Amino acid sequence: MSLFVRKDDTVMVVTGRERGKTGKVIKVLPKKSRVFIERVNLVKRHTKPRSAQQPGGIVEKEASIHVSNVMLMCDPCNAPVRVGYKFLEDGEKVRICRRCGQGLG
Repeated sequence: MSLFVRKDDTVMVVTGRERGKTGKVIKVLPKKSRVFIERVNLVKRHTKPRSAQQPGGIVEKEASIHVSNVMLMCDPCNAPVRVGYKFLEDGEKVRICRRCGQGLG
């Protein structure tokens, strides 16, 4: 399954507890339609000590967000936008901004 977001894209959360926050996509899970966003949707996890180098404690890390709750940010528009697709002359499929028509990475 293909999604409109990819790793290293900048996205904005449009619904939920984290609404309005922007960040870079760290990881994409296409089969589950979920994304991990840097410093967004943080949860606390309790970890056991594994060795002397890896002590236990409470670790804050990102939890996944459903892809329907995020929108891709367009650099020229500087706003969250819907994504369209276009085929170039050489047959390559590219993502475009529905607002300004520019290519999105």
